[in-house]
Amino acid sequence: MTKEVIHCAVMFADVAGSTALYDKYGNTKAKTAIENCINLMSDVTNRKNGMVIKTIGDEVMCRFPSAADCMGAAVEIQEAVKIIASGGDEIAIKVRIGLHAGEAILENNDVFGDAVNVAARMAGIAKGDQIITTEETYKQLGGFLKSLCRKFDTTSVKGKADLITIYDVLWDDDDDDVTSIAYSTAVTSSDNQITLTAMGDSNVFHELDMPVTIGRGAKASVPVNAPLASRIHARIEYNRGKFVLTDQSTNGTYVKLSDGKEVFLRREELPLSSSGSVALGEKVEGCESVITFHIG
Repeated sequence: MTKEVIHCAVMFADVAGSTALYDKYGNTKAKTAIENCINLMSDVTNRKNGMVIKTIGDEVMCRFPSAADCMGAAVEIQEAVKIIASGGDEIAIKVRIGLHAGEAILENNDVFGDAVNVAARMAGIAKGDQIITTEETYKQLGGFLKSLCRKFDTTSVKGKADLITIYDVLWDDDDDDVTSIAYSTAVTSSDNQITLTAMGDSNVFHELDMPVTIGRGAKASVPVNAPLASRIHARIEYNRGKFVLTDQSTNGTYVKLSDGKEVFLRREELPLSSSGSVALGEKVEGCESVITFHIG
């Protein structure tokens, strides 16, 4: 069989939480909704100059001639799924997408190699409603699509010695940092500020300062010298009147609330209230680099 090394973009897109959909809605209804979603993703791929390589259960694997075509398809898929979910007549499905543009081996219309492995890893990191890609892909984009991307974290990929930088794609208008809402509201209430204390330093952040990032990297808003922390480990945003902490790390985030309850987050979010403590990658008790927070 003829093998050819090509440069292409590979996308994996799958229905998030499909097992729960079967449990909640039953086999027939869930199966129909998932099949409709797979057909939608395939149609968008074809319109965006792509090719569906294979479908595996609730997932599609596609390739595109360029990063821009691939990213354009990913954004259109998410937008279309959101419109369907908002209609109220269908099951509210969420899709997670990972993509990467790089070298691959083409054989009988199937692709193998680096681009496939990295794209699959990005899909594994993504949550429902999310698109995750790599810095290498980001650099191949231009104009509007590039403006949607923001640095998210670093991660390891099997077979690669170095960590790679990954990007979150802000395809949804609701993903904006609540700027339009924040600027129309005067910051006069103490409920709109949060005090974070780490490494002996305290900083007060208002809703207009959001998002605030926490991690061991120099670019973090609140740098923390924690051995298990990612460079940008977690972020805090102000959303619908609440400060919300989101973990985006490799090792997870522990949050101890004012009532003594400790919550572990792994690529999840938690609304914060009153006061508490945060530890990066390890439990709060015994952690030497705890971040405390106080709202008000």
